Parts: sequence; structure tokens; C-alpha cells
Amino acid sequence: MFLPKPFIEPNTLEFETHALVKPTGFREYDARWWFGHEGSTRPPEINLLGVQALGLGLGTLIHQLGRPPKIVVAHDYRKYSISIKQALIVGLMGAGIEVHDIGLALSPTAYFAQFDLDIACVAMVTASHNENGWTGVKMGVEPPLTFGPDEMGQLRDIVLSGQGVARAGGGYVLQEGVRERYIADLSANTKLTRPLKVVAACGNGTAGAFAEAALRAVGVEVIPMDCELDYNFPRYNPNPEDMKMLHAMAAKVKETGADIALGFDGDGDRCGVVDNTGEEIFADKVGVMLARDLSEQFENAVFVVDVKSTGIYAMDPVLLKNGATTNYWKTGHSYIKRRTTELGAVAGFEKSGHYFFRPPIGRGYDDGLVTAIAILAMLERNPDQSMADLKNALPQTWGSPSMSPACADEEKYQVVDKITEQIQADFVAGKPLLGQKMTSLVTVNGVRFTVEDGTWGLIRASSNTPNLVVVVESPASEANMVAMFRYIENVFTGYPQIGAFDQKL
Repeated sequence: MFLPKPFIEPNTLEFETHALVKPTGFREYDARWWFGHEGSTRPPEINLLGVQALGLGLGTLIHQLGRPPKIVVAHDYRKYSISIKQALIVGLMGAGIEVHDIGLALSPTAYFAQFDLDIACVAMVTASHNENGWTGVKMGVEPPLTFGPDEMGQLRDIVLSGQGVARAGGGYVLQEGVRERYIADLSANTKLTRPLKVVAACGNGTAGAFAEAALRAVGVEVIPMDCELDYNFPRYNPNPEDMKMLHAMAAKVKETGADIALGFDGDGDRCGVVDNTGEEIFADKVGVMLARDLSEQFENAVFVVDVKSTGIYAMDPVLLKNGATTNYWKTGHSYIKRRTTELGAVAGFEKSGHYFFRPPIGRGYDDGLVTAIAILAMLERNPDQSMADLKNALPQTWGSPSMSPACADEEKYQVVDKITEQIQADFVAGKPLLGQKMTSLVTVNGVRFTVEDGTWGLIRASSNTPNLVVVVESPASEANMVAMFRYIENVFTGYPQIGAFDQKL
């Protein structure tokens, strides 16, 4: 029963009696599969028996790693997430794990529960910002860290080879009150006196059950926007990196005269920002603003940012004056979380809106509401400046959003490897790009290449979806930013495996 198959035809006897687990669902740091929903013709990549096999495998891995056999579990607000969680629980209990279920939660609420309940292991059922039909699990066994490639590889091997071990001793505990303690904890050390009017945008996702209460508790006026829970996501997916959600937030700021809009993704571990003029601010630029603020408070502060992030971190005069240093690292919440902890950094920032604040601000995991409160505290410390003022004080650059051309999970890494080799060869040969010399090449995660005037481009494989990721930025001109994008488009013409962009310049 628990030797999973990579494909089973749905609506058949076999689908109801065998575990389906598509191998590509085990990604670099999350597990994520297409589960399907009403009206979809796309074949599912996992079924409930497959999720049960995943739980048995995770429980087996917990024993193998020598962790106490207890785990926090939770689920996000989607029609099918509670069913996914229940199947996962059955597998975990079958592996001899005592399951502590905190119910509907944000991912950071589940991470908080590891500390609150003194339980090392966590499994959060969520598809994050992915569209309906997707599901997945974020996992960890050592707070505040979550699984990286090594642990995901071990879990994949256990599950796909049917090596899950049934053990006695499993149990179930329903934990109540975690949501209330989490919200109280968020505001425990922050009470704002500056009168701020704040749009809280939740996209009808899980954050709607948390954001209003948490932000009001720190003393701001909250204007709720799409905070009613609705797993149909009637306006757009809750994804504060998506321009549709950001544009809606901008319209709400202009309508209400708010000081800022803060938007949260489907599981509440990311935060997006629109300033008081209604202009969307990419998360990496917000990170620079926070780094400036924090470098005034923490001497010789260290920050970690992902390779998709703006080049301002490395050249910003305020950060340099304050003795701050920035380490560019692999994109992905598990990577940045781990790197931030390893370096003892004050904080880590991702362009996607995952921010990681270490003590005394946070506990080291990504939490959209901790981020929101840190941004509001920054405004409190700068009472004569608006969010737009702080943004406008940054060195000017022209940057793109993260763009995602389609590329199959089975092909994306090989495609990026070949593109990296191609660009590396051009770099070694001194081949000009945009009429300039390439001055640096970073290959820690895909390939990030920079020319003399500071214009850079990034090509990498998405860790969570069948896509590549493309980002471009220029401190010189908008024309050079667009020219870098056109160069990447031209490179892609040699790779038929790459499909259409979800958005273009």
C-alpha cells in the first residue's frame, strides 16, 4: 500500500487503493504537489494515501534523526487542506509520533508553536501562495530551521522506496489557544504611539484570521482588505509579490489615505508593501530600508539576502557608513533562514518577501506579521518621514519583479546548468554584454551576472513550481534594465524547453 506510484489514473479503483506520490514534489526545501480541485483536468500528483505515506516517511525520518517523537501540525485555509493534514497525521501516528494539532494556522504560527509548546518538529500543510489545487508541507526538526536539500532527499528516499517504518506509541493532542498566544506574542514588545493608518491585505487567505488583531494590538488603525476567509480566492491569489494584489493594495491606499499597505501571502510568512503614495515597493528595497534602520541600532550588523535581491545592499552609503555587511546567498526560505542563523546575522531578506529577524526582534523564522510590525516600528523611529520618504532616500535603481517563464520540473535544473555554462564561457572569453565588460559572476544559485555599470541579470530554477526565475536591475537606467531582459530573452530562444513568461518588460 505504501510503496507509492508516480502516476495513477484518477477516478479508478487503483487511485482509491494505492499511494500516489510524484517524485518531483520533493523540492529543495518544501514538498509541493498538484492535488487538484473541481473542474480541473490536470492529473493529480499526490492522493490522500500518498500524503499518508509522506507522514509515515516523515515520522520514520524523525526517529532516524534522533529527535523526540513529537510534532506540531497545522493547515492553511484551503478547501482540501484539512483533509491533507488528517491524512498526514494518520501516517505520522502510524510511525509512532505524538501529533500536536494546532488547527488552522499561518506557517509562522506553527513555527511559533515549536517554541510555545517546546516541540522540536513541525509539519505545516500549505501551498503558500500557489493557486488552488496545489498542496504541500513545510517541515523542520530543529527550530527555527526548516528542511533543506539533505533532509528533503532523505525523506524522498524513504517515501518513494516504501521504507517507512510502523511503530507503536503514536498519539493525537488537539492544542487550543496557540493562535491567541501567537498574536499576544507579536505585540508583546511593540506599542506604537505614532498615529498610523494601515491597510491589511490578506487576499481572503489564512492571514485574514490573524493580521487585523495583530496589527491593532501594536496600536495602529487597521483598514482590512479582503480579510474574510474564502478559499476560492475570488479576487486573486494571496501573493504580495504578484502585481495584481499589489495594484489592489495601491488602489486601497489612494482611496483611504492610508500611510501604508501591508499584504500577506496564503500562509502568512511573507509581507508585501505599498507606500503612502500608492507605489508598490519591491521587498528587496524594503529590506534595504530595514537594514538601514537596524544598522543604526546594531553595531557592525550582518545581513543575508538572496541572489534575486537588489545590488543596493552592497553599495549603499548608509550601510557602509554604519559598518554593516551583506552576504548574498541562495534563494529559498530554508537557505536564508539557515544562513542567517549560521552567520549570527541581525536579519535576512528575500526579494519574495520572506524576512528573517533574529532575536531580539524575532526568533529567526520567516513571519509576515513580525515583518509588518518591524516596518511599522521603523516608521515610529522616523516620525517626520513617510514610507515614500524612506524609499526615495535610497539610491535609485530600475528593477523588475521576479518573472517566471515556464519550464518543466524534470528539465529546469539541467536547462539552468547549460545556460550557466554558456554565460560562464562568455565571461571567461571577455565577450561584451550590453556593450560592456562582465565584471562579476555569481553561481551559488543559478547564475547572476553583472556588467560594468552595475546592471545585472539573474536566471535560476524555481524551487517550488515548474518555472525558471528571471530578475534584472540597473542602477544606470531603465533602458539598460530592459536591455538586460532582452538579452535573457534572446538566450532563451536557444532552449525550446522554456515556455512563456508570466509577465514581461
